[in-house]
Amino acid sequence: MRICGRICLIACLVIAHAACSGAGGLFRQYEYEEDVYLSLDGSATVYVNCSIPALDALRGATFDASPAARVDRAAVREFYSGPHAQVSRISSTRRSNRRFMHVRIDVADIRQLNRAAPFAWSSYSFAREGNEYVYRQVLGASANRDVGRVGWTGREMVAFRLHLPSKITGQNSGGSVRRGNILVWEQPLAARTRGEPLVLDARMQTESILYRTLWLFGATFAAVAAAFALVIWWMMSRPVRGSHHADAV
Repeated sequence: MRICGRICLIACLVIAHAACSGAGGLFRQYEYEEDVYLSLDGSATVYVNCSIPALDALRGATFDASPAARVDRAAVREFYSGPHAQVSRISSTRRSNRRFMHVRIDVADIRQLNRAAPFAWSSYSFAREGNEYVYRQVLGASANRDVGRVGWTGREMVAFRLHLPSKITGQNSGGSVRRGNILVWEQPLAARTRGEPLVLDARMQTESILYRTLWLFGATFAAVAAAFALVIWWMMSRPVRGSHHADAV
């Protein structure tokens, strides 16, 4: 029993060390995240999850970053809204004595997203090149606004994720494609605050995974239906045993 207890204690210490060992740790402390769900027609849904201090530091916002302050949802909606970006949901949470907000933005054309002030640090391109669609996002300088001491330890990260609609044929994230056809680019918060460049490149097939899945499902259903009909035809066409003898009598 003592040996098992020691093993459990060592395991807990290893996990805790991994969780707190910086950018390569088991658990990342994300202060700013953008998730782009892209469609092949160029429309997109963008989710931004970030702490108020990170939003102020990176995008030059002036929201109250004190832990006791409530998130002004009307001000957040105004901050993210524009002719090419419509806010459809806002919520807030609290973590590490900081307020976090979560915003969903519907975008008609991803190529126009940088016309909204919160996304003006990026340039976006999305176009067909031969037999592929190519997505490219270049992140430039941040607002680099001083927000004072807000409890950051230096281990905080930012992340940019692409959820792509078709099979990925090339990308520069430095990692593998995650389940759900997701690509992830990461930077330390300090590096993004300094405006160190970050380029997101992805190439994909021109046919939607959903379309291919529905086509495959339909083809499979048609094949099963045809096989079932063939079995019924074969059974109906077989002569019934004893039928000739009954006719002779």
